Amino acid sequence: MISAFANTWKVPELRDRILFTLAMIVIVRLGVHVTLPGVDATVIKEWLEYAKDNQSADKAGGLQAILGIFSGGALQQAGVFALGIMPYISASIMVQLMTAVVPKLARLAREDGGRQKITQYTRYLTIVIALVQGFFVTQSLINPENIPYMDGIGRVMAEHGPLVPNPSVLWQALTVLTIVSATLLLMWIGDQMTERGIGNGTSIIITVNIISALPGSLFQTWEYFVGDPNAGKFRVIMLVVMIAMLLLVIAGTIAITQAQRRIAIQYAKRVVGRKQFGGQTQYLPLKVNYAGVMPIIFATAVLSLPTIILNQIFPDKRWSQSLMDALATGGWYYGVGGVMIFFFSYFWVATMFQPSQISEDLKRNGGYIPGVRPGKPTADFLDFTMTRLTFAGAIFLTLIFVLPVAVGKIVGLPPQSMVLQFFGGTSLLILVGVILDVMRQVETHLLQRHYDGFLRKGKLKGRYDRLAQTGSAASNTALVYLWAFIGLLVVIGAVAWIAK
Repeated sequence: MISAFANTWKVPELRDRILFTLAMIVIVRLGVHVTLPGVDATVIKEWLEYAKDNQSADKAGGLQAILGIFSGGALQQAGVFALGIMPYISASIMVQLMTAVVPKLARLAREDGGRQKITQYTRYLTIVIALVQGFFVTQSLINPENIPYMDGIGRVMAEHGPLVPNPSVLWQALTVLTIVSATLLLMWIGDQMTERGIGNGTSIIITVNIISALPGSLFQTWEYFVGDPNAGKFRVIMLVVMIAMLLLVIAGTIAITQAQRRIAIQYAKRVVGRKQFGGQTQYLPLKVNYAGVMPIIFATAVLSLPTIILNQIFPDKRWSQSLMDALATGGWYYGVGGVMIFFFSYFWVATMFQPSQISEDLKRNGGYIPGVRPGKPTADFLDFTMTRLTFAGAIFLTLIFVLPVAVGKIVGLPPQSMVLQFFGGTSLLILVGVILDVMRQVETHLLQRHYDGFLRKGKLKGRYDRLAQTGSAASNTALVYLWAFIGLLVVIGAVAWIAK
């Protein structure tokens, strides 16, 4: 594996793609720390220090912790990338579901150029979602005391002044426009990373935002288990148990993510002239976790709606605060979320997996499943097999989602702690999935140039045809200008830090 990483720099195109991806990642992280116009950055800085000293960020709840991780901390810092890439992901999910449900969109997806039209619709819907969410973020910044993930901001504002000194209508319009523009910029960066970089750009942006929370989580882990003067031998033992459990969870997640049921497909022999076609056996892979991370994203999105609506309409009502606390923290959040994940797992498979269409395609191409008649019996067999696989995948997703609260009960951490977000849930699934996808694409480049892959025997499981969908790598001139710009920004930042 070490030699495979060393060989990546011996392939010019692969090296250019990696450098371009790293440059885009730097730009994404820089945008997180740029404060929105009209927001007092001094108040944000003082609140971050207050939250660090009082560990109030861990009181936000599981829902707000996940939202903070997905934005890469831009929500807490009131950055221009406050919404992150989530509006585009929400729009993509909605359009994908409508494509499976609405016949007109389904026909459009199968036509030449139809995918480009659907992508255009997705971008339009992204603007609408970003406008709505940007308005909610703007209103929250005017009254930050009601924001669950900014607990303690009221005390800081009492000493250093309001977070938004002049919350005029013009400022609100400018802030919404800035947030929407930043979201569209992230969407464009994601597309460029997909075309000219390595891996899926949107997924890499989310992964980078998740990884950005890792140093803080490691620091909290050390402070809680080792650095605390009151920490005894039991906490040290629990730290070892958590590390072992983390390795087991990652191994299990990789195994389930890669697991698939291969259905044998036999093709009939055909003789055309002097050539013989067909007669060979191929396999139809059915993934155990077919829905991937989508059910968890669905559940998180649905659980966030009541909290946002109640926070905007009834911010001062006691029953509203109690309901928001119940839906954002503790057992209610994980209990209701687990049920939704189980339901959405079947819902996603029912909308996206089309056994009738697969059966018709097999019949049209002369393929059949041994022991199963073509047509409706084949569709029924595929539907029955996929239903059983989905049950195992839904159980796996539900266990991964509730795993943080279970680990927290064992080691004595609250379920909303940042430390536990890397022991399950959306973060772990996305990290594993994206890293495996990037490794598959890198391995494909290496194998095409007659280098060894990451595994000495065999290849990483997954689709190897995604490489053909990417565009050409960025030119050397563009990379030089891009990294020169990043270097200039680093120098300016270093000079400003030294001067301060």
